[in-house]
Amino acid sequence: MRQFLGPQDLPGIDYALEQARYIKQNRFADQALGKNKTMLLVFFNSSLRTRLSTQKAAMNLGMNTIVLDINQGAWKLETERGVIMDGDKSEHILEAIPVMGNYCDIIGVRSFAGLNDKAYDYSETILRQFMDYSGKPVISMESATVHPMQAFADLITIEEHKKKARPKVVLTWAPHPRALPQAVPNSFAQWMNAAGYELVVTHPKGYELEPEFVGDAVVEYDQDKALKGADFVYAKNWSACMEPHYGEILSTDRSWTVTTEKMALTDNAFFMHCLPVRRGMIVSDDVIESPQSLVIPEAANREISAQTVIKEVLKSL
Repeated sequence: MRQFLGPQDLPGIDYALEQARYIKQNRFADQALGKNKTMLLVFFNSSLRTRLSTQKAAMNLGMNTIVLDINQGAWKLETERGVIMDGDKSEHILEAIPVMGNYCDIIGVRSFAGLNDKAYDYSETILRQFMDYSGKPVISMESATVHPMQAFADLITIEEHKKKARPKVVLTWAPHPRALPQAVPNSFAQWMNAAGYELVVTHPKGYELEPEFVGDAVVEYDQDKALKGADFVYAKNWSACMEPHYGEILSTDRSWTVTTEKMALTDNAFFMHCLPVRRGMIVSDDVIESPQSLVIPEAANREISAQTVIKEVLKSL
């Protein structure tokens, strides 16, 4: 496996889950795979869970790890072609990437959407440059359009807590004071569809996601209706995806906040969120602190999803 952006890059969902279960019980069993190998983690954006879990996963596999914070511990990088570099960016990404490739065996990249140019974001411009010029396998640690290791961890978490073979999973938009990318909801919908769950996506009108990610999921604009009978509720904000409002905040309607009253509409559903979360905006305190909240197990499973992915890449080296 030379790249990882979604479930399509793995041998199969059932295989991936089987490997994840094995790794959770045998975290240090495959250290020979990573011996004398190095993973470079490149961060264009801030991180807590992704940084810690991916580094820990690589170390579990016996790898050395290097963490590079672009714009903090390195030269500021120019990412556009054809520009005159007379500003504050000292190095072009097209020289930096092959240099990085010389120092490692696998590269993980985290680079958010700019939310100004949809064509640029949805072409995965920065991530694709790493794939084209590094000469090394590249893993998305969240890119402009997807966050696959988070969604994989979400899937592992649901598999561990589901009470029926095909649970009803609801992805609900919730308000937020800042414009956020669509990467998390895109990947969540993609992975839930791949797992064959009953998926309902609910949001105000204007917040439609790209059909390639929504797939066969039911789209419901009435949140209360969507939540009825749900087994899992995944709350997440995202900005408008469709032109001409790409990247805009169209609503901050607090009636979409996930509260105890909203959760009462479900079938005693578990609450999920990728974190960090804005309490009082996305979810109420009583919901996120309830016994039905899975936000901490989800975060713990980030290590497992990352290790499963990195192991598959190591097997291809």
